[in-house]
Amino acid sequence: MKIKFISKFSNRYKKFQISKSPQMNLVWGFFLYTLIGFFLLSIPLFHKVDISFLDTLFISTSAISTTGLVTISVADSFNMVGQIILMLLFQIGGIGYMTLTTYYLLLTTRKITHWHQKIIGTEFTMPKTIKINDFLKSVIIFTFIMETLGAIAFFIAFTHTGMETFQAIWYSIFHSVSAFCTAGFGLFNNSFEDYQNNIFINIIISVLAIAGSLGFIVITDLWYRISGKSKNISFTSKIIIYGFLVLLLGGTLITYFTEPLVFQNGGNPLMKSFFLAMTAMTTVGLNTISTSGLSLPILLLVVFLMYVGASPSGTAGGMKITTLTAMIAVLKSRMLGQKKITFLQRRIPFERLYVATSTFILYTSLIFLFSFLMTYSEKATFENILFEVASALGTVGLSAGITGDLTEIGKIIIILLMFIGRVGVLTFGFALLARKNRGKQEHITDDLAI
Repeated sequence: MKIKFISKFSNRYKKFQISKSPQMNLVWGFFLYTLIGFFLLSIPLFHKVDISFLDTLFISTSAISTTGLVTISVADSFNMVGQIILMLLFQIGGIGYMTLTTYYLLLTTRKITHWHQKIIGTEFTMPKTIKINDFLKSVIIFTFIMETLGAIAFFIAFTHTGMETFQAIWYSIFHSVSAFCTAGFGLFNNSFEDYQNNIFINIIISVLAIAGSLGFIVITDLWYRISGKSKNISFTSKIIIYGFLVLLLGGTLITYFTEPLVFQNGGNPLMKSFFLAMTAMTTVGLNTISTSGLSLPILLLVVFLMYVGASPSGTAGGMKITTLTAMIAVLKSRMLGQKKITFLQRRIPFERLYVATSTFILYTSLIFLFSFLMTYSEKATFENILFEVASALGTVGLSAGITGDLTEIGKIIIILLMFIGRVGVLTFGFALLARKNRGKQEHITDDLAI
C-alpha cells in the first residue's frame, strides 16, 4: 500500500511539474526544499536550545537561498546534526536544486530531457556557446575540487591557530562549503572578525568566494580554452571578469582611503579593505570587520556592491555585473546617438537588453518597496534598513547589526526577500504573472514623450 501511494504521489507530482512553466518549477522547487529544511531543522533532537517557528523558517530560507542572515547563533542553537542539515541546504542552494538531479540523469541515461533542459536554462543564464552537458559537468567537478581543496586549506589554518583536530575537521568542511557557495554561514558568532589579521584564512575565503561567484560560465569557458575546444573566451566571460576586477579594485581603494575602521586593531588595512569589497561583491557575507561600525559613505558603497553582485550562473546573488554592463551600454549608446546598443565593439542582442532592463527595474523597485515597508515595522535607521534589504535580496548575509532585533513582520519581509533573491527577481515575477497567450491580441501603436 505504501509503495502504491508513493508511486501515485510521484506520478501526480511529475504531471504537476510538467504542466507548470520552468519559472514556476523553480519557485516550487526552492519552496519545497525550504519546507523540507524547515521541518528537519524543527526537530528538537537537533537543537541545543529552544528555537521559535519563525526563526527556524528564517534560517532554513537563509540556507537554501545561500544568504547567511541569521536571527540566532548557528553554533549555539544547533548540534552537529543540525549544522550538517544546514550545510546540505546551502550546498543545494549554491549549485542549484536541479543540478544534481540532471547530472545524475546525464550519468545514468546519457540523455537530458527537454523538460530538464528548460529548467536548467531558466535557473542558469548561459550564452549560446556553452552546451548544457559540459556546463553541468563543470558545475559538479569544479564544486567538488574547490570545496575539497578549501577544506584542506582551512584545516591547516585552523590547526595552526590551536583548534582541536575534530573541531578543525568539521569547521573546515562547513566553512569551505559556505565560502564557495557564498552562503555566509559561519560557526563563529562574530563571523571571522577574530581572524581579520590571519592572512592565510583571508586568502582561503577570498579564493573560494571569488571562484564560486565568478560563475560556472567562466569556468566552462576557461575549460573550453584550455582543452582547445575554443580559441577565445566568450564575450560574457570577458565582461564578467573585467567588471568584477574594476568594481573590486574600486571598492578596495575607496574603502582603504576613506574608512577609519580598517585601521583599527592593527593588521593590514589594505587586506581588510579588500576583504570587505570582496565579501560584498561575491555576496559571500563573511566579514572580518564589524559592518555595523562602518561609516555612512562606505555603508552605502557596500550596499551598491551587494546590489550589483557578481556573475550569472554562479553562486553569488545580486543584480549581476552583466545587467549593470547592459544598462551602461544602453546609456552610452543613447548619449552617443547610436541606433545599435554596443559595448567593447560588440552589439548586444535586444532580447538580452530586454531581460537586463526588466531585471534592473524590478530589482531596484523591490529594494525601494521593501525598504519603505520596513521603515514602518522597524525602529532602525534608514541606512541600516536599506543595508539589510539589499543584503537579503542580494543573498549576501552581511548585516548592519539589526537582524537579531527584527520584529516578526521584519523577519517575514526578509524571508520573502531572501527567497526572491535566490529564485531570481525575473523568475519570481514570471512565475507569479506569466499566463499562456490565448490568441493574438492586437495593440494600437501610439506615441509616448520621454
